[in-house]
Amino acid sequence: MNAPLKRSTRTLLAAALALGVAAGPAALSPAFAATAPAASAPAPAAPATSPDLSAVIAGLPRADATAALVRVGGTEGSWRGSAGVHDLESGAPADPAARFRAGSVTKVFTAATVLQLAAEGRIDLDRTARSYLPELIPGRYATVTVRQLLNHTHGIPPADLPGETVEEWYERRFDVHTPEELVRSATAKPREFRPGTRQHYLNIGYTVAGLIVERVTGDAYEEQVERRILRPLGLRDSYFPGADPGIEGPYNHGYQTMRLDDGTTGLRDVSVWGVTDGWAAGDLVSTTADLERFTRALFAGRVVRGPLLEEMFTLPRVADLRSGDPAAFSVGLSMKRLGGREVWGKTGGRWGYNAAIASTRDGSRTLVYSVNSTDAKGQDTNRTVLSLMVGAYGLPD
Repeated sequence: MNAPLKRSTRTLLAAALALGVAAGPAALSPAFAATAPAASAPAPAAPATSPDLSAVIAGLPRADATAALVRVGGTEGSWRGSAGVHDLESGAPADPAARFRAGSVTKVFTAATVLQLAAEGRIDLDRTARSYLPELIPGRYATVTVRQLLNHTHGIPPADLPGETVEEWYERRFDVHTPEELVRSATAKPREFRPGTRQHYLNIGYTVAGLIVERVTGDAYEEQVERRILRPLGLRDSYFPGADPGIEGPYNHGYQTMRLDDGTTGLRDVSVWGVTDGWAAGDLVSTTADLERFTRALFAGRVVRGPLLEEMFTLPRVADLRSGDPAAFSVGLSMKRLGGREVWGKTGGRWGYNAAIASTRDGSRTLVYSVNSTDAKGQDTNRTVLSLMVGAYGLPD
């Protein structure tokens, strides 16, 4: 690889990672790839200002992904496309209306719910988490505020979960974790930094936030999100699976590269995998149609109203704990400048699935995708995911 190409690749990877993308390549057999169906026909011709991403997803399944569902929308025009297969065994075309695991896109729904409760005076963003959950949050985290939980500046480390490899995690895929268990595991450890001084993107802040929602409402977190967001917006294909490791209704199978029973490395179907470790930080199941509707409503101010919506578009003035770069995550969202403008959104990854919502602040261009990545939680960036983001918005500034 020549030097300019290396620099370009690094730049694109940085752009995707800033939006929370984490995925990586794996190998499909040449014989299977040769018989893969082409991308499905795109929607009727859109205005010239709306990008046609059919070339990005054409040729699926391939090494990095087995399927992709994509929607581009907004005032600049719309485009829809799907490619790949429903499952590797049948080779049937991917279902464009399929449900998928949205992963950390769940955090946007959680943040919006907390902000609605703040608008009602039932949650104070500047009040400490311990004041809401005194029996669960120990003294070492006594100053962590609700806002810091939501913008990842709380300093609470991640919870400990058993296993160190994907094979070990797969063996424990049916384990059930309670949010209280996760919080106790995390808060038993020393803090990573003084709250409000750094940013470290983790799930644990949203787990605590979900418990605060339950404490102030006396209701289940899931029911609050359904009552406040899913039902009012008509998101009929979005739901919280709880302890059920399966996906209800139609879905395109997700696959992960790992060591198989015979000692070889290959793709294993990981569609059935419990998500209780994610809960309010990452357990939502949805569709691209539902997420597009949610994105339009959110950016139009119809989910969170008034001044509190600005919390979702305000980056804390601190540095990232690991990179030292300026904070990229707000309350619920993240931001990256692409193609000369700010793009706000959130990505998510569960084994076998990458998903994202994104939009310009004015809603002129939205992007929603589900990519059945073969290493959706890997260290490298999935090339299909990367190409979709850059194809929709342009290169990073």
